[in-house]
Amino acid sequence: MLDSSKNNHHHHFRMEFKEKLQALANQLEDGIDHYLPPISTRPAHIHEAMQYSIKAGGKRIRPVLTLATHALFESDIDPMPAAVAIECIHTYSLIHDDLPALDNSDLRRGKPTSHK
Repeated sequence: MLDSSKNNHHHHFRMEFKEKLQALANQLEDGIDHYLPPISTRPAHIHEAMQYSIKAGGKRIRPVLTLATHALFESDIDPMPAAVAIECIHTYSLIHDDLPALDNSDLRRGKPTSHK
């Protein structure tokens, strides 16, 4: 049985980890807003589909790991463009998977898929 101090340490670690994970996810959301064109930019139809799909939710694990890895090493390189690109590629893979020629899915995360 774990003693109380070990249990408190694990609880503190989990809370600290969740807070850091959320902070990185928030930074990523800001990065997505910065690097993806707004819906009003031509061609609006394409940008609307991009925004709809990338804003559909998700854990954002891949780009968050990119940002977290960058934090482990000294570098003057901004990791945000790479993190946003990784999320765009992942989102594309979900859109592609949902297309009629593949899974023909109507819903993704409870919302109509991009092609619907």
